[in-house]
Amino acid sequence: MGRLGVKSDYEELRKAQILENQARLASLGVQKAVAEFRSTASKPRSEKRKQNKVNYFSTPLRRSSRLKGNNVDSCGTTPPAKRKLGLFDEGDDEVEIEKRPANAPYLRVKDGLLMPLSPEALARRCNSKERGSIYDPILGICCHFCRQKKLCGEEDCKRCGDSDMDQPCLGKTDCSICHSSKGVLCRGCLKVRYGEEMEDVRENKEWICPHCTEEKGINPYWICSSSLCLKKRKMAPTGIAIFRAREMGYKSVAHLLMDQLQGTVKSI
Repeated sequence: MGRLGVKSDYEELRKAQILENQARLASLGVQKAVAEFRSTASKPRSEKRKQNKVNYFSTPLRRSSRLKGNNVDSCGTTPPAKRKLGLFDEGDDEVEIEKRPANAPYLRVKDGLLMPLSPEALARRCNSKERGSIYDPILGICCHFCRQKKLCGEEDCKRCGDSDMDQPCLGKTDCSICHSSKGVLCRGCLKVRYGEEMEDVRENKEWICPHCTEEKGINPYWICSSSLCLKKRKMAPTGIAIFRAREMGYKSVAHLLMDQLQGTVKSI
C-alpha cells in the first residue's frame, strides 16, 4: 500500500508540472504557432505541373557542312584542342605554308614550351627500334596503322632526338604521291603488315603507299590493312594476323590479303 501511495503522489506532481508547462507555452504563444503549422502541413499538395514537350521538328535541323561538301574555314594548321592549350604560336594564319612530307609536318610551338628530352629519355628512346619507346602527343607522328604518336627509335633521327622540326622523321614513311597521313607507317607496321624494310623505303624516293598503289591501278589488290580502311570496305579487321600469314608462307599480312581478295585463300 505504501508503494501505491508514493506512486499516486508522483503522478499528481507530474500532472501539476505538465499543466504548469502548458500554461507557460500558452503565455508565450507557442501552442498557437504549432496549431497553425499543423493546419498548413495538413493541406493537400498541389498537383505537379505538366511540362510541355518541345517540338524540335518545328525548327530546322543542324547539318554538317563537311558532309554536304562545303568548304569549312580552318582555324589554322594545328588541331583546335592543342591551340586552346596555348602550346602553339598563333602567327599569321593567312600565310600559305609550303607543303611538306608527311614524316616532317609543319609545327609551330611557342618559345620555352618545347623542352628537350632528358638524358634518361634519350637513352630509352632507342630501346624499341620497331615503333619507338616514348609517347609524345606534340612531337610524335602518328602511324596510320597502329596510331601511336611515338618518337621513333632511329639513332640518327634529328627530329625525334634533337627536336629539329625541319628534319624528317627517319622512323616514319612518306608517300611520294599523296604525302598524306595515310602513307605514314612506322618501322614495325611496315615490316609486319607489308613486308618492307625502312632502309629500302628511305632509299626509294618514289615509294608509294598502299592507298595510292590501289588508286593508280598499279596493283588493285595491294590494299591498306588498317582497321579504319578495312571497316570502310565492310571487312573485319585482321587483328594480329602475321602469325597465320607466316605459317601459310606469306611474307606479310598484305600478301595474305591480296590472295584473299583474289579468292585463292579463305578469309582470315
